[in-house]
Amino acid sequence: MRIVFMGTPEIAVASLDAILKSGFKVVGVITAPDKPAGRGRKIQHSPVKEFALERGLFLMQPENLKNPEFQEQLKSLNPHIQVVVAFRMLPESVWALPALGTFNMHASLLPQYRGAAPINWAIINGETQTGVTTFFLDKEIDTGNIIASVKTDINPNDTAGTLHDKLKLLGAELVVHTLEQILKGKVKTTDQAQFADNPAELKKAPKIFKDDCRIHWNENAKNICNLIRGLNPVPGAFCELDTGEENKFMMKIFEALPIAQEHDLGVGKLFSDNKTYIKISCKDGFVDVITMQAAGKKRMKTQDFLRGYSFSAPAELY
Repeated sequence: MRIVFMGTPEIAVASLDAILKSGFKVVGVITAPDKPAGRGRKIQHSPVKEFALERGLFLMQPENLKNPEFQEQLKSLNPHIQVVVAFRMLPESVWALPALGTFNMHASLLPQYRGAAPINWAIINGETQTGVTTFFLDKEIDTGNIIASVKTDINPNDTAGTLHDKLKLLGAELVVHTLEQILKGKVKTTDQAQFADNPAELKKAPKIFKDDCRIHWNENAKNICNLIRGLNPVPGAFCELDTGEENKFMMKIFEALPIAQEHDLGVGKLFSDNKTYIKISCKDGFVDVITMQAAGKKRMKTQDFLRGYSFSAPAELY
């Protein structure tokens, strides 16, 4: 079975590696074009490109998936099937090309959390369970018939980072299983509509933007800590701090614990003993900050931060 693999980030590398280790023939890899990144704006390769080059795989990086030259090159590979993991939306002329179709591995239990950031939003919304799903591509994004899925628990201390690492391995196993079932002709698909009694109850997973990362202190402590977990390690949940001393800066919070406690202090007020803790008031209690990062500083534990900074009075956060 001649396979073309499409993917870009680290989560896709695990699936490509598993496909190769299972003895399948990958005749081509398609990934995103190189782009500048970081403060130095140096050109960086995608993780999938780095892996493909190490393994000597045929690689393509089209700017435009509708480009006739790219599509002719893809046809020349004569793929029987295409596997997609964390890539971009494909035109029908690409996903409909192979005789056995094109399937995608998505890091959620579809039809829930369709979109670009299913891992982040599952944690942000306080889910206790998620999983991975393979499905055949169709005209609408993340809506094709489901091939298979596997569930896993979200632990209370899971972050987007730890859940990502869990799902990339689970997803890689499911990709190989899906290929084996297709090869044996044993695939039975299920329309996603059968899993959605009420489409209005479907939760979405859109791309994360800066406004999504701002902490709103009028929320419950648990919801705030879920947001912090769901944005750790990147891009990080943030707030802006005003000490009342003309010293304002942005603070990112990466680890925190909710404290349920009634108070009449208002929300968004920071309290500290300037040695061991930073607590911030919210709707139903406090958020105990464990790991944080002030603007221009490295990420550190609260105790380490307080060795070089102290608060003379309760600070306001907004």
